[in-house]
Amino acid sequence: MKLTKLAIAATLLAGCAFNSYADIDTKHINQVIENSMARFDVPGMAVAIVENDKVIFAKGFGVSNLDTGSKVNKDTLFGIASNTKAFTVAALAKLVDEEKLSWDDKVIDHLPEFRLYDPYVTREMTIRDLLSHRSGLGLGQGDLMIWPDTDKSIEEILAGLKYLKPASSFRSTYAYNNLMFVTAGEVVARVSGMSWNDYIEKNILQPLHMDNSRAGFSRIPKSNNNWATGHIPMDGQLHPFFVNYLEDFRGAGAIASSVNDMSQWLRTQLAHGKMPNGEQLFSEKQQEQMWHPHITSLASKSAYEAYHQQFRGYGLGWSIEDYHGIKKLGHGGGILGMVSQVTLLPEKNLGIVILSNQQAFGALSAITHEVLEDALELEDKDWVAELAKKHFEGKQKAYANAKPDAPADYQPQLPNISYTGTLHDDWYGDVIIEELDGKLRIDFTHTKRLKGQLEHYTGNTFIVKWDEKLLEADAYISFDMSTKNRVNEATMRAVSTAVTDFSFDFRNLHLQAK
Repeated sequence: MKLTKLAIAATLLAGCAFNSYADIDTKHINQVIENSMARFDVPGMAVAIVENDKVIFAKGFGVSNLDTGSKVNKDTLFGIASNTKAFTVAALAKLVDEEKLSWDDKVIDHLPEFRLYDPYVTREMTIRDLLSHRSGLGLGQGDLMIWPDTDKSIEEILAGLKYLKPASSFRSTYAYNNLMFVTAGEVVARVSGMSWNDYIEKNILQPLHMDNSRAGFSRIPKSNNNWATGHIPMDGQLHPFFVNYLEDFRGAGAIASSVNDMSQWLRTQLAHGKMPNGEQLFSEKQQEQMWHPHITSLASKSAYEAYHQQFRGYGLGWSIEDYHGIKKLGHGGGILGMVSQVTLLPEKNLGIVILSNQQAFGALSAITHEVLEDALELEDKDWVAELAKKHFEGKQKAYANAKPDAPADYQPQLPNISYTGTLHDDWYGDVIIEELDGKLRIDFTHTKRLKGQLEHYTGNTFIVKWDEKLLEADAYISFDMSTKNRVNEATMRAVSTAVTDFSFDFRNLHLQAK
């Protein structure tokens, strides 16, 4: 249990060595990290805490890869995934400061080929809209153009946007969407005259002395082996699972970083854009734009009960909410087998970054809550126990419901040959159905990992079982047949939305026979 204030005072008076700064009990936090890793079965983690422009905690725990046993330290690189979004916003903020663009510039003025489904939205979409998840596109809509690891170029991705039918009206609804940040990254490239990757490294990472960080996994020097591999739990075991840190996500999620480097980013954010060397990375005026809610969503009952959340919204690359009456900014990042979390309390000059190589967000949230509990002198609560209970009960329920129910009215299938051929979706591209060794196979032609087998469910509906089981993305595929028993079109949806990542947006495909 956490030491009380009286116990801390007694310890200090007794002259015992005790690692503490202000109200953050780092000795206790160290124990919380170890407990959280053990409880959530996380192989490796790195944590940094910044307070009053000082790094008061920066440390690695566990191993970066279960197969190699390499230790995590404060310089170990992880994919920070969607925590990249704030870096893309910072790049645009620099360009705004340099008067090379405005937040309210029309996207089409910088990307003339930019088109969305609705001509009005195409004409009116601004840089600000790209960065605040209010485009009208749905949660993760179109992500199969970049997830998991496709061969699509930025030109092909932009060309596919016009085929994505909006899920809501423009600027009316918050819906998290990665492709708008991919687009924003291309705006950085067009305006600056260099690639998004080069601009981020030259104008953000290097000035901050984030010396080991890179804007893409492939850009990590071959001599640097200090990087983490993700791990996915399945059947009671952890399985190392390599991905290239979402390199295809570009401005939406491609950065590799360490907590040592990220602590410099936190210090700069908390200092309103002033870097540790005293120079200004971006102006305070632009940070006000980043930290202002541009779209809001309903505060949840569970969050109110946990920490009195009364509002939540999204600024430019940052989630915004209140935490016991104090403004809290942050973001999460998720890759298959790897998650990260950044939290800022500007009023307390406090920042926390946690990087991990297992996909258990609860482990990170428990540590964050414990740090905030210290900083705000809140009532002691065992966040590891509470969130672990919630996490494992949720997983048990999700996996119990992940198997498809037996069809109410089973119908036999047609001969396999009836379903074979090439299907085309306007924004994704070609999907091939073929018969091999008496089995139906599916091949998403732009995505190496999306190859699998079709198992009959009922009638003209099958379940796709991917060759890579760790994707946890089984999906229904339903064929609409012609009078000649050939495929006209097909639709897909995840068997379990509770288990399958939302970026497997099979639901948005409209596959038509070529």
